[in-house]
Amino acid sequence: MIDHLQPENWPAWATESVEIVEANPMWSLQAQEEIRQLRELLQQLNIHRFEHIGSTSIPGLPAKPIIDLMGEVQSWEDMDMIADQLNPVGWNYVPPELDGREYRRFWVRVKDGKRAVHLHLMRPGQERWDRQIQFRDVLRQRPDLVEVYAALKAKLADENKDDREAYTAAKTEFILQVLDEGI
Repeated sequence: MIDHLQPENWPAWATESVEIVEANPMWSLQAQEEIRQLRELLQQLNIHRFEHIGSTSIPGLPAKPIIDLMGEVQSWEDMDMIADQLNPVGWNYVPPELDGREYRRFWVRVKDGKRAVHLHLMRPGQERWDRQIQFRDVLRQRPDLVEVYAALKAKLADENKDDREAYTAAKTEFILQVLDEGI
């Protein structure tokens, strides 16, 4: 098996515990600045479309203090050229065989030894892109759902503090209810 796939070879940020903090009004500005930098770094690769998604994109929602961004990339073949631009400024590529999500290519920007920003690169027409935006936009308009989601996230973070994947998976039922049933 490939050495970098072995957990003992992962960097510390790859196995950080789940920590939910109070909503920070600066998250939106941080996301805008990260997008500005990404546009500048990736402009020659024709990557211009970015969205701030995830819990930090929803005002008032407690979250892991990690900015989630989506970017649209035309081809997976561009990852080496993207790496040439992103690696020197603190971005780390998580290969799909490690990430386990074929619909995206995943990058993590590390600051002070911790995850600071996630970049989910997706190809045009990916259903997941639209669903991420739909979920964000519903919660932005429904403070009642933000309260319910905040309570759920706190409970799940406590139950899954040392298992990020279990924490993420446990939120799925709520997310699907919002998307598919408009609760």
